[in-house]
Amino acid sequence: MKVLDKRIICLICFLFTLSACTDYLDVVPDNTLTLEDLFKQKEEAWNALAKVYSYMPEDDETHNTTWTLGDEWLGRLDLSENTGHLRAMRIMRGLQSANYPLLGSWSGTGGGQPLYEGIRQANVFLTNIDRVPDMTEQEKADWKAQVKFLKAYYNFILVQRYGPIVISDELVTADATSDQLFLERSKVEDCFDYILNLMNEAIPDLKERAPAILYGQVDQVIAKAIKARVLLFRASPFFNGNIEYFGDFVDYDGEAFFPLEYDKEKWKEAIDAIDSAIEACEANGIALYSYEKEPYLFDRVDFSQNKEHLKKLYDLRMVITDPWNRELIWGYSNINVYGQGELAHSTNMRLPEGYGDGTTNTASFSWQWMSATYRMVERYYTKNGVPIDEDLTFENDAKLEIVQTPGVEEDEYAEMRGIMQPGAETIKLYLNREPRFYANLGITGGYWRTHGVRINTMMYAGEDGGYNSSQHTTDFFETGIAIKKFVHPESKSGAWQRTIKFPYPIIRLADLYLMKAEALNEYYDAPNQEVYDAINLVRERAGIPKVEDVWSDASIVRTANKHKSKEGMRDIILQERSIELAFEGSRFWDMLRHRKATAEFSSPVWGWTYTGETGTDFFILEAKQSRQFTINNCLWPIDLNEMNTNSKLIQNPGW
Repeated sequence: MKVLDKRIICLICFLFTLSACTDYLDVVPDNTLTLEDLFKQKEEAWNALAKVYSYMPEDDETHNTTWTLGDEWLGRLDLSENTGHLRAMRIMRGLQSANYPLLGSWSGTGGGQPLYEGIRQANVFLTNIDRVPDMTEQEKADWKAQVKFLKAYYNFILVQRYGPIVISDELVTADATSDQLFLERSKVEDCFDYILNLMNEAIPDLKERAPAILYGQVDQVIAKAIKARVLLFRASPFFNGNIEYFGDFVDYDGEAFFPLEYDKEKWKEAIDAIDSAIEACEANGIALYSYEKEPYLFDRVDFSQNKEHLKKLYDLRMVITDPWNRELIWGYSNINVYGQGELAHSTNMRLPEGYGDGTTNTASFSWQWMSATYRMVERYYTKNGVPIDEDLTFENDAKLEIVQTPGVEEDEYAEMRGIMQPGAETIKLYLNREPRFYANLGITGGYWRTHGVRINTMMYAGEDGGYNSSQHTTDFFETGIAIKKFVHPESKSGAWQRTIKFPYPIIRLADLYLMKAEALNEYYDAPNQEVYDAINLVRERAGIPKVEDVWSDASIVRTANKHKSKEGMRDIILQERSIELAFEGSRFWDMLRHRKATAEFSSPVWGWTYTGETGTDFFILEAKQSRQFTINNCLWPIDLNEMNTNSKLIQNPGW
């Protein structure tokens, strides 16, 4: 049997390429293959399984990813008017359209995966898998369970984006009636019930944990973790008692599509599922990531002299890029082998002159035009683990003041060694921040580990990491703030073989711990120690104080004891999620779940003046791009072609 290796489904699209697949399955001409032919042997069934996986959203692909929704990312602005580029950012600019929805998963428009096609492929598989003669019943049960789960997962993605969806549970044959072909949208609660029932059916027949050679295939641990996420969404205010947004969004019988009465017990169901998922993870060796290898040669001197801080930096710097590490629960690895469009390459800095093996300023696989917004710089905590505007010890009023880091021989430099350059120009905003700030962001006066070297980043025009009009007038970090999170230190320019591949996290253990803290906080009248313990697992790995310790200290925090109220702890948890899961596609959905998206995402994104050649000229904030995100944008529009085809569909509000 042909098996999937650690790049599971990396060649999925080639394993089962059937042009015009939907039409082929609907009408089979004489003297051609039939569906029965496609399931005559185990190998063909394997290809059919791979085909179902091939509809996973392409969140590694810069222009098609949903990870750039929200306020974390900014792409270089010369791409912004191309409708095929940076589609998520076009949505954030208010450029979504029912004529051709961007990242449309209903019918696959605007860079979206056609998930109803994927659901149909799942139905084809489930209808025919039992006819395969050279498979054991256990194998069939496992493969069917994987496909049931994927079918449920695709439905969940549709609910995330569209709210009420059409449930397509059975394979529609060529002789189907119009009533079978054209269905109405189901209530949101019915959609969640359907998704959860499918997942519950699938879980018992899945492997507890897929072996290493099958990494990326759905197993019980993955399924339980995603089920927990589904229940978290179901309990959240957007889907639970949202009369404010959707009180008048009704079906043809006048019944509301969304549940309009808040049900607190949905949080308890989420808690139980999260606990089950965490128990399964921990029983199978999944734990928060810790870097256990030798440091890179370029860091070994600093590492020996500042081991505590450099070890923490490595833990946080490598949590995503160390392939298939122990924190990853489910990873997306259907990555284009040649890396076309991959986020890892659009965020990687070109190798400046004077470093590395001679491929300096080579554009291939180091495009350096996806940057972080200024808002992300402020969002990370201080070294005390609290927001900059809450930390009484942080000079927030003087944060833009240009300063110089201590020299290498000065005592004050000891804790900065290997994190910030000695004697470098920077600003106060960049000092005394938490470890994740330095692990994730490329900043003036810091370091960037890539191309097998350590680059002294200054980000000024003409300097390392900055805009260079003589070498790359179109490839530059528009905000002057770069993102290191998806760049492996050994990834180099010149050829795809020189890049390090890793799975993009769909869900990892830190997410589950923070989900637990949130669900517990929402269910109980006030946060308890169990809430603090869950969030502290993530904070401890991040190298910051326990939440109850620092937020009780009136000498540090402006709003002492904020953590003792449900509302205050909710803010703390959501900010913790926005930092720990930064740039991973979490914040947009967190804000949407809590009905904060319109307030958070309707202001311009800001950044530094990237053409500045000195600190005085560079550290000037500019509004880089206007944003417009309304309640209408909270649900994707259904493609008008679908509306015209199926008269039973009701369009989402505002479209």
